[in-house]
Amino acid sequence: VQLVESGGGLVQAGGSLRLSCATSGITFSINAMGWYRQAPGKQREWVATITSGGSTNYADSVKGRFTISRDNANNTMYLQMNRLKPEDTGLYFCNAALAWITYWGQGTQVTVSA
Repeated sequence: VQLVESGGGLVQAGGSLRLSCATSGITFSINAMGWYRQAPGKQREWVATITSGGSTNYADSVKGRFTISRDNANNTMYLQMNRLKPEDTGLYFCNAALAWITYWGQGTQVTVSA
């Protein structure tokens, strides 16, 4: 099983980034997928999830700015991040979950400068 995040980088406040999570080794379409992030010195926190049926949920801190989506044909999940803020800085991880089984990627760094 592999989950590989990409699309991170350095961006100014107010800018946008689109993260991708390419998966292999799982039946992508039946997994709930999610994005998490971890800022330096802080615990990992949940950002957004999308169910196998396409329902989405967001943390209050990103609601209205971030959009999670999935492409089942290409086994890939996305996170469109708009109006980025310095507090969005962190290592962003993707997660795949099915019942009690979860998988994590290695993360992609997002840095938002003021």
